[in-house]
Amino acid sequence: MVVDRDGRVRELAAFFLRLGVTAFGGPAAHMAMMREEVVRRRAWLTEDEFLDLLGASNLIPGPSSTEMAIHIGLRRAGWRGLVVAGACFILPAALIAAALGWAYVRYGALPQGAAIFYGLKPAIVAIVAQALWGLARTAVKSAALGALGVAATVAAFAAVNPALVLLAGGALAAAVKWGTARRKEKVGFAAGFAAPVLGGAAPALGLAPVALSGLFVIFLKVGALVFGSGYVLLAFLRADLVDRLHWLTESQLMDAIAVGQFTPGPVFTTATFIGYVLHGGAGAAVATLGIFAPAFVYVAASGWLVPRLRRSPAAGAFLNGANVAALALMAAVTWTIARAAIVDLPTAALAAAAAALLLRFRVNSLWLILAGALAGLVRWGLSS
Repeated sequence: MVVDRDGRVRELAAFFLRLGVTAFGGPAAHMAMMREEVVRRRAWLTEDEFLDLLGASNLIPGPSSTEMAIHIGLRRAGWRGLVVAGACFILPAALIAAALGWAYVRYGALPQGAAIFYGLKPAIVAIVAQALWGLARTAVKSAALGALGVAATVAAFAAVNPALVLLAGGALAAAVKWGTARRKEKVGFAAGFAAPVLGGAAPALGLAPVALSGLFVIFLKVGALVFGSGYVLLAFLRADLVDRLHWLTESQLMDAIAVGQFTPGPVFTTATFIGYVLHGGAGAAVATLGIFAPAFVYVAASGWLVPRLRRSPAAGAFLNGANVAALALMAAVTWTIARAAIVDLPTAALAAAAAALLLRFRVNSLWLILAGALAGLVRWGLSS
């Protein structure tokens, strides 16, 4: 049978461009939308094939829903499909984030801009906290992993490098698994998986503030290291851009988080917004390229690696430990952003209401973001 590769590439481009414009709600919502289209409506994959790719996306660092798009493109149309699917899913969100970056630079200091973010930030706190709770229920599979999570949380609050927290969590879990089983098997597969992570853990170059090369190195490191959830990137960004380099304030980072939540597509397009704020259009392009490039490399390389990882008990334990450590980083970031966002009784009420709506009614996070922005504007109108 002759396969129409060109036709498949066009189908992938059309589908993922549309998804990139409409995929609000975070990675879990993105996955559900992809499953509905590629399994049920288009029959590009079987249910089992989709689940295999979903598992592969969660086994490697990077933005899971973006990597899922890249996996689908590779399966559907080979290497061209890999590039087209990933790029088309990322592009709409990146363009929107860059446009918001332009507006933020031009108008963000105005009272209206401050009012919008005043209402947005408490909703973001609730969304991140709800994601943390849902992920923790899945990731903490034993008392040992729970204890590891507590230790990783302490390390995160002590400002230990996020990459070290992730790697130490994975290594400790693998060591416990190996020792408990009293097996002679070495953790070679786990070490092989960690090698690209360790290779990307070199500190960012000490360049002049907001140099394009410095931006690229920082976001390349983040794209190569973030493991467990897109929200963990906030810990990395805070450590580099706020605490070490002082390129952003805590408030500006919160604004960037809000933009990443407000736009459709990958949360990682927070990098696009930050890049524009720091260095205009060139900064947005460099930051976007840096943070997403590792995802394409990991997906291209994981075809042979993932089956070997799944067969190794030690490698599975390493991944479990890294997931729990990632949740610890999320917890530390959630506490930090909550302190910056909840500054009075109205913001506390907004955060509580958003949390109740998320937990009780599963409201789409987009509506909470819009409601928070509207509440901020209403408050500004009443006080002006």
